[in-house]
Amino acid sequence: MDERDPELKKELNATLQARRELGEEYESALVDSFLEKVDQRIDGAVDRRLRRQLAEQQMVTARGARSPKSTDSFGERYGFGIVSMVLAIPLSAIGGGLANLPGLLVAWAGIVGVNAFQAARTNPELFRGRRHRRSSQDSDWEG
Repeated sequence: MDERDPELKKELNATLQARRELGEEYESALVDSFLEKVDQRIDGAVDRRLRRQLAEQQMVTARGARSPKSTDSFGERYGFGIVSMVLAIPLSAIGGGLANLPGLLVAWAGIVGVNAFQAARTNPELFRGRRHRRSSQDSDWEG
């Protein structure tokens, strides 16, 4: 018996001591009693582990069943936004300088499009319709 469960070790020592005092005729009852205690400990540990895993699965489901990706971090989203804003300045100048207002509108349409694509890639639920989201939420509350 290792040191991870000192209470179980005490139970084993008590069982062995009782066997010495009571004799061999009680050995089977003592072993059965000790094994019952071991079974209870194992069942308790398994129950705790299953409850923890179930809670973790429920957390993932509550977050939209979307596991975090290494490429989908806050830093990446923040960095992408900063880079697109920094690039928006020269693109606006070039588009506005070459084609006036239509060039500026085309440049900004491209900037908005790239950012919308990135947002849709990292958060697919973002652009789904209100009706689709509501119906999926309603089905979550059923049975």
